[in-house]
Amino acid sequence: MIFCAFTASQVTAQIPVQQPAVKGTVLDRNGALVIGAEVILECADGTSATVVTDRTGSFYVPSKTAECSLEVRKEGFETFRRARIDGVSIDVRLEVTATRLTVTAETGRAENRDSIPQAVTILSTAKISEKSVTVLAQIADEEVGVSLQRTSPTIGAIAVRGLTGKNVSVYIDGVRFTHSAQRGGINTFFNLTDTSQLESVEILRGANSAQYGSDSLGGTVNLITKGPRTPRAGSLLTGEFTAATAYADLSYGSSATVSFGNERLAGNAVFSGRRANSFRPARGIDSHAAVTRFLGLPSDIFGSRLSDTSFTQYGASIRLDTQTDPDNLFTLKYQRSQQDGGKRRDQTAGGDGNLVADLRNLMGDLAYLRFNRQGVGLFDSGSFTLSYNSQREERVNQGGQGNPRADIVHQYERTSVIGTSFFLSKEFGARSSMLIGGDAYFEGMNSPAFTFRPTDGTFFLSRPRVPDEARYRTSGLFVQGASRILSDRIRVSGALRYNHASYRALEKDSPTVAGARLWGDDSLSAGDFAGRIGAVANVATGLNLAFNYSRGFRYPSMTDLGTLGLTGDGFEVDHTAASVLGGTIGSTASADAVSTGLSVERQRSEYSNSYDFSVRYFKRRFDTDLTVFYLNLRDTITKQALILPLGSVGRLLGDQEIISQTPNGTVFVGLSSSPVLVRANFTSARIYGFEYEVEAAPTDKLALKANYTYIRAEDEIDGTPPSIEGGTPPPQGAASARYEFGRRIWIEGVASFADRQDRLSALDISDRRTGATRSRAQIANFFRRGACVQGLTNNPDGVCGTGDETVLLRTGESIAQVQNRVLGNGVDSAPMFRHLPGFILFGIRGGIKLTDDSQLSWSVENIFDRFHRKPSWGIDGPGRNVKIQYRVRF
Repeated sequence: MIFCAFTASQVTAQIPVQQPAVKGTVLDRNGALVIGAEVILECADGTSATVVTDRTGSFYVPSKTAECSLEVRKEGFETFRRARIDGVSIDVRLEVTATRLTVTAETGRAENRDSIPQAVTILSTAKISEKSVTVLAQIADEEVGVSLQRTSPTIGAIAVRGLTGKNVSVYIDGVRFTHSAQRGGINTFFNLTDTSQLESVEILRGANSAQYGSDSLGGTVNLITKGPRTPRAGSLLTGEFTAATAYADLSYGSSATVSFGNERLAGNAVFSGRRANSFRPARGIDSHAAVTRFLGLPSDIFGSRLSDTSFTQYGASIRLDTQTDPDNLFTLKYQRSQQDGGKRRDQTAGGDGNLVADLRNLMGDLAYLRFNRQGVGLFDSGSFTLSYNSQREERVNQGGQGNPRADIVHQYERTSVIGTSFFLSKEFGARSSMLIGGDAYFEGMNSPAFTFRPTDGTFFLSRPRVPDEARYRTSGLFVQGASRILSDRIRVSGALRYNHASYRALEKDSPTVAGARLWGDDSLSAGDFAGRIGAVANVATGLNLAFNYSRGFRYPSMTDLGTLGLTGDGFEVDHTAASVLGGTIGSTASADAVSTGLSVERQRSEYSNSYDFSVRYFKRRFDTDLTVFYLNLRDTITKQALILPLGSVGRLLGDQEIISQTPNGTVFVGLSSSPVLVRANFTSARIYGFEYEVEAAPTDKLALKANYTYIRAEDEIDGTPPSIEGGTPPPQGAASARYEFGRRIWIEGVASFADRQDRLSALDISDRRTGATRSRAQIANFFRRGACVQGLTNNPDGVCGTGDETVLLRTGESIAQVQNRVLGNGVDSAPMFRHLPGFILFGIRGGIKLTDDSQLSWSVENIFDRFHRKPSWGIDGPGRNVKIQYRVRF
């Protein structure tokens, strides 16, 4: 770390010099000097003084003999307050905070969030540690404008204003982490990043394609990792060790961070590992369990803890910063993470009743080399980054609702991305700035797939989800500017970007099976402009008004164009395979869809127009924001039921045989109980609502917080809920009260709540994770297969699925009787749930500083063991949970 020169401490408000004087040193949490911190002394006789720490981190304040309080402020740190000064010498230790400063909203700049037009959610290190129990995505809980999406115990993401997956771009230290092969409604690899690696998380709420390119229709998440800490004087190393355990999933884990270096060379290394075991939902009941969905039996017949919910996660990272001279800084970063043993319970015992749905060897490798320079030709500074991002997994699935003789499909995928990015910035006096930037990402897919047939023990090549050796390229240039006008009372900022994307998959890369290629040639070339403009006006002391407009875009991704296989919503088919069979787009995503008469075609780009208006008020102990937003999505790519000509049973979609077809043309394959889906530019939608948050600190010891988010999504034509992957979160909010007992003990009560969500789309209703639709045929299949394997039905010949399974042993019912009880007499198909019930959860957490360098924190969550679930959750929320964490710094 290179220290800039500061002037010696200066008294800005003089008081009579009387003894004793107050002096001290300001350090960060690792013992490094903090230069330029503002030190404020206020005394009972009405006098006050303000000084700034010098280059040694020291301060000196002449004081009166009256009782005085001390306050220390520094941008990027928590404010330190001491209500009464005991003694004349004090060392102050500041905690890092990321609650106000954002580097994501405007590329290359660090700005206070109150001075930018976009809405931003910022999570500090302390918040991340407190809220993440098992996986990273849990940090979205209790935050305004965002929501947790959790497909399985391992897979999850952050929903921003009701959009997630393909509509929210994710970056790590400004390097693009998401790619075009990611699945549409989830982010498979988001949780691979361990919270121990993070300094802060910044979430831009609202479209920002002007800076971040395609996919940023709902928002952008930037994970900011820890940089090196300067060791304390006389030490070679500094760091921390953390160990934690939690009851809901019987998890345990630890992490260690070590920093080393000097002014020229500094680095850190982070190591982490965690084991999560069988998960316990509220009251030990799984609301979407296959035995409940198809047989109407309670899930706790197998116990209160759920099968297929355990996994192991571990990872490490290393970073080196070297400063060859005061103007040049090189950063090299590499991180590796992995999840083993994960499963999709929503496809097995928690939904469809299948026997195999493995997530094997989820791995992520991310590396970047960054060069920052002060003074680049006409520009004040520049940044240049070269990155490598590789994500791999193997999905292993056996369909047939528990049929042990069904084919087992193995789909390995590895997406590797080489990326480059740069920006050059220029300041024009103290009021205006400009930045020019660009990026390019080159993606390659490696996806061999094969199928194992248990009936004869044979293996054969099969169609991967996305064509093997497919390629995707994106590149863009953008310009960003900001200016303060009218005596600095208004700050205007904006950005403009041009982007281009191309895709290709070649028939020659496809294996030949049964004399035919598994896929044909496919390609895409598209380009577009995106922009944003906004302003923040200071209309009175502490009161700001903000407006922001953004035009976003999203190109059809590798997943949109090439997917053929099992996904979170069911089995999907790509546009080329559907077109060959004469497919048309269904009116909905459900089994009762009818043909719209629109032929299946290659998808086009999606577009958005986003508007935000905010009122922000900030005072010393009070902070409140209200944001009203409106998002218009055009040519939205949604999942619709595939309609094929009658008589399509027995034909192939990739390597999957169509096993049934309804009279209206929807078709089914053995891997999923939902109808076959196809992606299409089918609708335009509007998403609107408001976000409100308030924070107050009535005293130095008491802090109060609350927030509320309301989101409504509508199809532009008929006002119905649009079939956008992930579903729309219900109106929700949170409130908390935190009290500090002295300097070492704190306790916080927390309540989070959500209203009933009855605006479910056709996609939500048919999704096993939300509506969990089931039919008579599916009940019969599970009765004879999965239920038989679990010993719930009779099995005269000892082989499940042969047709002699006729009695449900727990009730003595036949298949027909079970069908009538579950669905109703004469009903052929119905969802389990047409709405998600509201809930309120109460929790309490706290901590105690055992020493200046060690602390014990704890939490009790969902104290009353209440059921809770949100759209597209593949597993119910955890029941009553106790978490204990110990942290020591050295």
